[in-house]
Amino acid sequence: MAQMTMIQAITDALRTELKNDENVLVYGEDVGQNGGVFRATEGLQDEFGEDRVFDTPLAESGIAGISLGLATQGFRPVPEIQFFGFVYEAMDAINGQMARLRYRSGNTMNAPVTIRSPFGGGVHTPELHADSLEGLIAQQPGMKVVIPSGPYDAKGLLIQSIRDNDPVVFLEHMKLYRSFREEVPEDEYTLELGKANIKREGNDVTLIAYGAMVQSSLKAAEELEKDGIDAEVIDLRTVMPIDFETIIKSVEKTNRVVFVQEAQRQAGMASYVVAQIQERAILHLEAPILTVAAPDTVYAFTQAEEVWLPNYNDIIEKVNKVINF
Repeated sequence: MAQMTMIQAITDALRTELKNDENVLVYGEDVGQNGGVFRATEGLQDEFGEDRVFDTPLAESGIAGISLGLATQGFRPVPEIQFFGFVYEAMDAINGQMARLRYRSGNTMNAPVTIRSPFGGGVHTPELHADSLEGLIAQQPGMKVVIPSGPYDAKGLLIQSIRDNDPVVFLEHMKLYRSFREEVPEDEYTLELGKANIKREGNDVTLIAYGAMVQSSLKAAEELEKDGIDAEVIDLRTVMPIDFETIIKSVEKTNRVVFVQEAQRQAGMASYVVAQIQERAILHLEAPILTVAAPDTVYAFTQAEEVWLPNYNDIIEKVNKVINF
């Protein structure tokens, strides 16, 4: 089994599906000979040709619009939005059109589009490049939103996303691209969308996270263990749909919850998940559910982002509050 970074696992998944299905098309700004701004598509144009891996103009609305058109003609488009902060230009095609096509057409048409995009902070990109905008997409019925936390998940979830018959936004946290390696099977495999992963078993408190905050939560859990606190860490893997079955089982066991997200408190997924836990399992709670999130401001300039971003110390502080409530 190969040791891969997350960017290598993503390239491997794209290559797998380009080989498997001639209707898969990969395109976006600089994804051809340049291999994309983070080199996720490096070498794919040489291997599969300019008809299947190609550059587009710098126009996100056009990238998303052509994706919908191609999908209705039998293709499986995998466009790249170079940084997810630029998705505002493409929102009508995504949330206004792709998400509604199956319902609007009486289930006679669908939009098997997988939109890949880097997002997230901690790598000193300019403001607007690092925003966590998953909440904007997840609130639109008809959309699926996938956020892997490591190389193994990235390959399995991306292959499954491309094979899915509904539109998927696949968000890749920039800080995770090359931060660590993991064993990744060289053969193809898939991971179910909408199924969370228990990254660490525990009995005292449930930490629910996604993306880069999974790694911060695992680090916090290691530190908490030194103080005798046994934290369970759930990686949502997909933030829409959400695996509430796994979440509620964990809540019934630990009776305490801290939700961890990089997005601002008013954005992200915390509000929805916390509300659902209150509805489904309030009698199992022995303390209020607390949230670790970024402040409700525009994403910070690079000089301040390490202060602005949530970290494992913030998680430890909130866990101690729910434990000692």
